[in-house]
Amino acid sequence: MQSLSRFGRGRRPGKHHSYSEERGIEYLARISVKHGIDSDEFFACLIEAWKNQKAKCKDLEIECREKTPDHCIFLLTRSDGWVAQFPLAERVLMEANPLKEFENKMLLRAQRLAKSKPARLKIEGLSAGRKHVTVKARVLKMSKPKLVSTRFGTQAYVSNIIIGDNTETIELSLWNKQAKAISVGDVIQIDNGYVASFRGKRQLRIGRRGEIDVVKDSDFPSIEQLKKT
Repeated sequence: MQSLSRFGRGRRPGKHHSYSEERGIEYLARISVKHGIDSDEFFACLIEAWKNQKAKCKDLEIECREKTPDHCIFLLTRSDGWVAQFPLAERVLMEANPLKEFENKMLLRAQRLAKSKPARLKIEGLSAGRKHVTVKARVLKMSKPKLVSTRFGTQAYVSNIIIGDNTETIELSLWNKQAKAISVGDVIQIDNGYVASFRGKRQLRIGRRGEIDVVKDSDFPSIEQLKKT
């Protein structure tokens, strides 16, 4: 299970990394978890690509596309297309796997959530104004991110996606890097979300305290099966 929440939401930087470095390291840890790659192996492949331009890590192709005096730009792809592109400070690559700390935190968080999660709901039972929502659904459609102005006077990217279970579908809003960590066809679980009304329609939102995870569930209805319901 991988936690994908709070990308771009902001936390204080750690003692040894800048804010952007912390976010980049956490993002990489999430990618390694999503693709079932041990963080030690994934980080070693990043270093190999940094030195030799390209590396392969299980089903991921890693390419170091650009180098500056301080940063590198990495591109991750696999056979079915683009996965991610991100900058990473070279000084991070000289450390002893900084991804491990975030990987361990995600495992502990998953364990805590497993003990305290409320009952999972069906989408047809979600009504506007409902809080502390836990729901599992499959990603059916994704829109391209749009740059919008927030109520705080800043700009951010938002993607509206359609998710569904065997009862109904609902729109879900994802901010900044959240959408980059999921794909059409993924089964996701949302914990501590809430339901709002936007332009007369229900909209599921994660918020600052919510979590969104990509989960493995071979028994969950496929996109084709959901279209028939």
